[in-house]
Amino acid sequence: MLMESKESLAQLGSYLGGLMFLWAIFQQFFPNQLRNYLEKYSQRLASHLYPYIQIRFNELTGERLMRSEAYSAIENYLSTNSSLHAKRLKADVVKSNNQSLVLSMDDHEEVVDEFKGVKLWWASGKNNSKTQTVSFYQVSDERRYYILTFHKRHRELIVGAYLNHVLKEGKAIKVRNRQRKLYTNHGSYWSHVVFQHPATFQTLALEQEKKQDIIDDLIAFSQAEEFYARIGRAWKRGYLLYGPPGTGKSTMISAMANLLNYDIYDLELTAVRDNTDLRRLLIETSSKSIIVIEDIDCSLELTGQRKKKKKEKKEDDQDGKEHKEKKEEKEDKNSQVTLSGLLNFIDGIWSACGGERIIVFTTNYVEKLDPALIRKGRMDKHIELSYCGFEAFKVLAKNYLCIEDHPLFSTIGKLLGEAKITPAEVAEHLMPKKIVSGQAEISLKSLIQGLEKAKQDEKLKAEEEEAKKKALDDKNEDKHQESKCDLKSNGY
Repeated sequence: MLMESKESLAQLGSYLGGLMFLWAIFQQFFPNQLRNYLEKYSQRLASHLYPYIQIRFNELTGERLMRSEAYSAIENYLSTNSSLHAKRLKADVVKSNNQSLVLSMDDHEEVVDEFKGVKLWWASGKNNSKTQTVSFYQVSDERRYYILTFHKRHRELIVGAYLNHVLKEGKAIKVRNRQRKLYTNHGSYWSHVVFQHPATFQTLALEQEKKQDIIDDLIAFSQAEEFYARIGRAWKRGYLLYGPPGTGKSTMISAMANLLNYDIYDLELTAVRDNTDLRRLLIETSSKSIIVIEDIDCSLELTGQRKKKKKEKKEDDQDGKEHKEKKEEKEDKNSQVTLSGLLNFIDGIWSACGGERIIVFTTNYVEKLDPALIRKGRMDKHIELSYCGFEAFKVLAKNYLCIEDHPLFSTIGKLLGEAKITPAEVAEHLMPKKIVSGQAEISLKSLIQGLEKAKQDEKLKAEEEEAKKKALDDKNEDKHQESKCDLKSNGY
């Protein structure tokens, strides 16, 4: 047996040697055209015998070797499927609010997927290129890829509907698992921090009917991609939040972001140099985001209305003319954003770059805004956040004191109808100063005192305004009588 095995190995070695010799002769004496011809038809023969098609998706693409969006979407899609079927997995932590653990298929692993009754196979791979030394560390240039294998008779289904399904589902998974961010601009560039504001519509001090109307509108917008495409409009919506300071405008924006799982871009217009930089900032915003311009009435002093105000002031006061001109030139260098540029930012041609964006303006004085800025189509929904009512108070009492009813509620409800107080002021009275027994009653009594004081202050303010008005009327009457006397003395 041993002798036979040795003879078999010797014969196999001679066969391999002969094949290598023939291949060397073929490489040396056969022309390139003939070799290419044979390789071409051998591949065609193999394709007839092998009925499967393979598509390769590389992680890095393009001249700059940027990470492929298709690869990222496939990776997210397979993270749910591979965790159920793959035998070898790798784990990673997604830095979200709950620090969730995500499993994905390991390198050189294969999983089976099914779409509309058709089976197909996903395999992961990795190519190791040259190893480089960077700062005393050995860095391997790894290039990963996925290979999709399916039968050629299902080509149309897989290349069309299936891959579209994979990309769409992968992007949706990325949005669900992403770490949401709060952006702010430094000139024409965005920087960000992690967005972790806990505000929700459940804890928002607002009437339930109004709250539900806003929630329904937001959800309808987030699901209306096909509707906006059908009517020929960019997929965006504008909200104007207006009301006195302390009525919850910023909290409302945070609640909107938490409801829809959107990022927030807090745009500071005074830091933007000109309209070109404003457009650049818009282009760099992502979809599924809320673009916020707070206190737009103050920001507009640097836009279309600024030069008019400066001109009027210059005509009224000529003192210090040279100093003012230098100051205005300095301001112009800092920011030359115009009202026209801001309007184009909201709903011009450039606003259609990307989709699923909400633009929010906030202001304390809506009457100061240019009507063109807040018309329907730009600011589609106007939401007034006014002084605290009884329903809003009950939400705050539940949030701060964990109570839904109390004997003092009736007194507070009556006073809220007579005094103007913001939800922020109400919350300050309900905020526990220290943990003691009977904290709810102590806080409610403090609120009652605050409401009575606010009521008294409003009464005194009204009396002062009435006195000023009466004094002005008396002064005008005296001038009128003096004029009549002068006319009589002159013989008229």
